[in-house]
Amino acid sequence: QVQLVESGGGLAQVGGSLRLSCTISGGIPNIATMGWFHQPPGEQRELVALITRGGIPNYRDSVKGRFTISRDNAKNTVSLQMDNLKPEDTGIYYCYGLVNGVTSWGQGTQVTVSS
Repeated sequence: QVQLVESGGGLAQVGGSLRLSCTISGGIPNIATMGWFHQPPGEQRELVALITRGGIPNYRDSVKGRFTISRDNAKNTVSLQMDNLKPEDTGIYYCYGLVNGVTSWGQGTQVTVSS
């Protein structure tokens, strides 16, 4: 049973920083691409960043230069360093992974950026 568990969400001020982390567990996972998605309040989930198993990242234009995605294949983790936060970054962040050939999601972690 594969599980993706996020942590690190919370409250930040405009211009502040948060670091999200996601740990994948359940047997020995075979993990390809991983990433983070953002669901603003009342809106649909949208891609924030992806990272391949080899560590090649891709970012949504609105977070380029502010967010950094990384992964540790030995620890089965993926992280999202969020700097220079803006109010529009508020919402639920979901960890994504192609795990054992299955599209998998975490439960989400809330990020709130106050203005």
